[in-house]
Amino acid sequence: MPALITWWKLDLADLAPGAHSDAVQAIGADLLGRWTEPHRRYHTTRHLVEVFWALEDLEQAGALEPREATLGRLVGWFHDAVYDPSTPGGDNEQASADLAVRDLRALGLAEDDVDTVRDLVVATTSHDLPDSGLAAAFHDADLWILSAPPERYAQYTEQVREEYAAVPDEAFRAGRAAVLRPFLERDCVYATSFARDTWEERARQNLAGELRALD
Repeated sequence: MPALITWWKLDLADLAPGAHSDAVQAIGADLLGRWTEPHRRYHTTRHLVEVFWALEDLEQAGALEPREATLGRLVGWFHDAVYDPSTPGGDNEQASADLAVRDLRALGLAEDDVDTVRDLVVATTSHDLPDSGLAAAFHDADLWILSAPPERYAQYTEQVREEYAAVPDEAFRAGRAAVLRPFLERDCVYATSFARDTWEERARQNLAGELRALD
């Protein structure tokens, strides 16, 4: 937890150097509180850290410039900041984007950067394949979990089921399959060449295995 807040402060120092330290601390604490809500099982700080690690891999591979990676971490903080599994599809993402706009404007982030964070948070609603740049890299980082080693992928699927514990088994299986199947049906799961070379094969194996289990 302290490491995450330190990361948050360092990134804000780069992107909004005029932000008041008290505001940076308060908004960071609010975000951390959101990511540690008791109803979460997968959408926790572990997922956030995994997104950050994936962004780091993409940066080291040249898919991201350092400033893009910094901005990508802000997208990471906000992309699941509002998370209630009982709400209609898209509501969490829109509420998270609205929160990002409010908080990042209060911190004095450049308006273009605020717009980028907002747009990329909203884009997680559908996970359509972006063409390039930060949009492509964040798409892939958020979906790194699909390519996780078998033990972690099994944990992930269990955690998602726990978050939707209120949904009956048959309805959950149908809904989950409807979410996963389009990833296998398109030409590529991932948008960047690095992710396609490094994560694609294992992601397809994981997805196919989970769909078999759901069926």
